[in-house]
Amino acid sequence: MQLTSAHLIVNPCDDEEDNLAMLCCHGKNGEMFMLSRYPDEDEVELTWDYEPSTLDGLKVTLSDTTLVIELAAGDADALGGKDCLEITHTTAVSDMAEVEETLQNILKGTGTFIRI
Repeated sequence: MQLTSAHLIVNPCDDEEDNLAMLCCHGKNGEMFMLSRYPDEDEVELTWDYEPSTLDGLKVTLSDTTLVIELAAGDADALGGKDCLEITHTTAVSDMAEVEETLQNILKGTGTFIRI
């Protein structure tokens, strides 16, 4: 499954939301994708088209132009039956350190993060 987004919206630690780490983006056709996690929780929440699911064992690969989300086979219902979502984005290079920090906070101890 593929999604094209202008940019990735991130917050590595939202003080007003109990230190929630959140990554979100919107597709050209109105799709919405979000990954979030509170630091004291063991599972990641994935929201696809406004439908939330909780997951563990997530694999996320980030480059300067793509974000690939890979789910365990048993979690494919979180993406409408697909186990992989590739997001093409044009996030500014100057913002990528914050994107990386956010993903590390979301996946720490519960998933795999790869930066290429």
